[in-house]
Amino acid sequence: MSVSSVSTVVASSTKSFQNALEKGLDRARKTLRGIQAVEVSQERALVEMGEIKQYVVELKVIFILED
Repeated sequence: MSVSSVSTVVASSTKSFQNALEKGLDRARKTLRGIQAVEVSQERALVEMGEIKQYVVELKVIFILED
């Protein structure tokens, strides 16, 4: 039986929500081992003068705790 934990990661991109998700997961991989799933809990865009400047995602990264 395994036990999981959840870590929240917020990432942004000037390109897209998908790119922000990939950046967040890439960063989580550097610190967390045993990642099993990623849940996008929030998406938002930062707007300046009517134009989207940043795509922001909040991720829940689920990973297995080691013995």
